[in-house]
Amino acid sequence: MTTGSLPHNNAPLYDDDEFYSPWWIRIPVLFVLGLFLAVVLLLGLLLGFQTAYRDLIVPNVWVQNVPLGGLTLAEAQQRLEREFRAADQTVFTFRDGDAFWQVSARELGVQFDAEATALQAYRIAHSGAVADDLIAQFRALLTGVTLSPMVVYDQQQAVDRLLAIRAEVDQAPLSASLTLNNGELVAVEGQSGRQLDVTRTLQRLEERLLALNGGEIPLVILETPPLVVSVADVRQQIATALGGPVQLVANDANGAPLGPWTASTEQIAQLLRVEAITNSDGTQSFAARVDASAFTEYLQTLAPGLIAPAQNARYRFNPQTGQLEVTQPAISGRTLNVQATIRRLEDAIFNPDSRIVPMVFDFTLPRYHNQVSAAELGIREMVAEATTYFVGSPQSRRTNIALAASKFDGIVIGPGEEFSFNYFLGEINEEGGFLEGNVIVGDRTVIGIGGGTCQVSTTVFRAAFYGGYAITERNSHGYRVGYYEQGGMPPGLDAAIWQPERDFRFQNNTPYHILIETSIYPANSALQFRFYSTRFFNTEVDPAIVKNITPARPARFEANPQVPPGQSIQVDYSAEGADVTVYRRVYDLSGNLLVEDYVFTHYLPWGAIFQVAPGDSRLGSS
Repeated sequence: MTTGSLPHNNAPLYDDDEFYSPWWIRIPVLFVLGLFLAVVLLLGLLLGFQTAYRDLIVPNVWVQNVPLGGLTLAEAQQRLEREFRAADQTVFTFRDGDAFWQVSARELGVQFDAEATALQAYRIAHSGAVADDLIAQFRALLTGVTLSPMVVYDQQQAVDRLLAIRAEVDQAPLSASLTLNNGELVAVEGQSGRQLDVTRTLQRLEERLLALNGGEIPLVILETPPLVVSVADVRQQIATALGGPVQLVANDANGAPLGPWTASTEQIAQLLRVEAITNSDGTQSFAARVDASAFTEYLQTLAPGLIAPAQNARYRFNPQTGQLEVTQPAISGRTLNVQATIRRLEDAIFNPDSRIVPMVFDFTLPRYHNQVSAAELGIREMVAEATTYFVGSPQSRRTNIALAASKFDGIVIGPGEEFSFNYFLGEINEEGGFLEGNVIVGDRTVIGIGGGTCQVSTTVFRAAFYGGYAITERNSHGYRVGYYEQGGMPPGLDAAIWQPERDFRFQNNTPYHILIETSIYPANSALQFRFYSTRFFNTEVDPAIVKNITPARPARFEANPQVPPGQSIQVDYSAEGADVTVYRRVYDLSGNLLVEDYVFTHYLPWGAIFQVAPGDSRLGSS
């Protein structure tokens, strides 16, 4: 075991050589010294860099893809001038539809400024502010600096170039035009006006021009519509109008076709007119018009032949039901509406689908239509009746009686209206179906059309007379006719008619309508008239008063080559002359006397007439 002495309490725990060892001092000294040397080195390098690039563009500076680092300002300008010819190479294409114009950037006033671009590159890290320049140098070394080329732009050159293009593009609006001469049509369609909008096109250009980004630029065109855009519609109108003639057609009262009446294309061409129309937007258009009033006078000459009067319905009264039964339907009357027909003609001229124009008629409803009722007319019962006989009449006379009687069957006479026999009978002629027969003319009986119609007028006269109605015209025969006294009828109640001078008339002097019915009873050779209405009168008729009777004249003989020798044909019969008066009294339903009147007839004596062959000995005895 080694022993030793303990250290003295005032002695240090370590010796001086060990506590003051040199590495404790060297480490910080060396760090500070190294840092100093690094700073000195960096400053030296920067100073050397600054000295080396004092007149040069710092490294890693580019203009687009052209490096300029290490070049002097003059060298950089020369390189840029050599490398950049973008103003000549960049081309802009202005387009307007299929038309286009190609222009270089230089022609549009763009020039590359190599000197200014080189100076911009040189100024990087050459501002004179040390700190700023050091930062700029450091940034350039680390990341590089890329600059855009600087250009000079003369806007007036671009404007002048666009104005030159506008001179080619612009066009004034062309209004459509139309000329019509005797049906020959010359049409020119309208064109919109066009004007280059220089300002807006320049804006489009400058958005790409300074970046030298060439390519296509659509021109901004302002269009001005023409005052008259198109004449296509009116041209089609006129082509339709002149496409063929137009025909007017109609039907007669029986539905048979009438016409046609034709408006030729030559006539239509003369009537065509073209009118300018101002539209709501201020533009104009054309419209074809046709004035067919030139046909008015012609249509007015046709109008009378196209008139069809209204025809009342005809009826039979059914006593069991108290109703009217239509035996002949009503027909509306019509008149030609000339103006409406003209308008329809004008419309048809421009209608390509139909060139046939039905005329326009104004229709008049008949007074007595198919739906009228007996109650409306006040028809309730039979108020008068008369029957006459024609026994012994030849077939021609029978035919005429039946035909004439049919003209009155089913007619209605209104309150206060006057009945005219000739009006309802119509004209007596062969076209109407009447046959030849014996007629009384002057002082003798002759062969004429319509013999026997006086049997019908006599019968209706008697119905009106016995019914109490006011007789306004009655003419007697010149002599007594045996037919009218058949069946025990007295003389003096006949009524002769002779168109157009002599008529039979009576007035419906009641507040009710009269329905007249007629019937032929061939087996009895009888004709009957019946009046249906509401009874308003009671009538008393006295027996005929016959005075001043004169004997018949001697028989007469006439030559007729068609009569065989020795034979004779009686064509007239003898009759006594006389003055006959028949009185009547008309009362109201209360028995008050309203009218007392009479019928007076002066009959001449009449002799029989026979026809014999020429040379017959009896001819001298007449």
